[in-house]
Amino acid sequence: MAEKFAIVTGASSGIGLELARIAAREGYDLLIVADETYVAAAADQLRREGATVEAVEADLSTLEGVDRLLGAAGARKVDLLCANAGHGLGRDFLGQEVAEWRHVIDTNVTGTLYLLQKVLVAMAARDDGKVLITGSIAGYMPGSFQAVYNGTKAFIDSFADALRNELKEKKGITITTLMPGPTETEFFERADMMDTKVGTQEKDDAAKVAQDGWDALMKGEGHIVSGWKNKVQKTIASVTPAATLAEMHRKMAEPGTAER
Repeated sequence: MAEKFAIVTGASSGIGLELARIAAREGYDLLIVADETYVAAAADQLRREGATVEAVEADLSTLEGVDRLLGAAGARKVDLLCANAGHGLGRDFLGQEVAEWRHVIDTNVTGTLYLLQKVLVAMAARDDGKVLITGSIAGYMPGSFQAVYNGTKAFIDSFADALRNELKEKKGITITTLMPGPTETEFFERADMMDTKVGTQEKDDAAKVAQDGWDALMKGEGHIVSGWKNKVQKTIASVTPAATLAEMHRKMAEPGTAER
């Protein structure tokens, strides 16, 4: 058993799996979680690479799912939390089922906050621990045809900044927000966005994004926007009117834009 222990959520694929892979290489025992059976296959893959890993299938949109994750951690001290779980949802808001957009909010916001609070209470008590929160540059743009998802990421980006300030006297705690742009994962397929420009365009590599987030966390940085194009987009978004940003997003995310 390693001295260091990490929890990585949303770790069945994409950025989460790559973060788990990095943590294992850096000597952490792992507890990985996702709301799908693929998390067991991800754990097997990591074990073949030499990791010590336990997998939990849990729905982190529910408090019960988060409690199941924490129960699996038991009494172990959490040295690192990668709060990466997220759920996307494309298409027009009026056409979405209530259960669909509630699941996005409950996964990206409610479950994430509950997990952060539970883990950070213990970290703050001992003044030691590292947290990487996966936000998004999407939080800087009104997300036409992805409105609920972008709204949740705006919340998370803002919340992380506030939380970091509240804990600024805890010098042993690092909270870093990873803000990727479109990344080559299963996100857009699951969000039903494969007929959109953003869903079909070339995207950033998940391993590179994860490494950028990891490096920033280990340096004690508050934020990292992965990829120079995304850095430019974030800068532009900060000085562009919301109506213009919403129209820009529409051209990327409106169904059928992949054909235009």
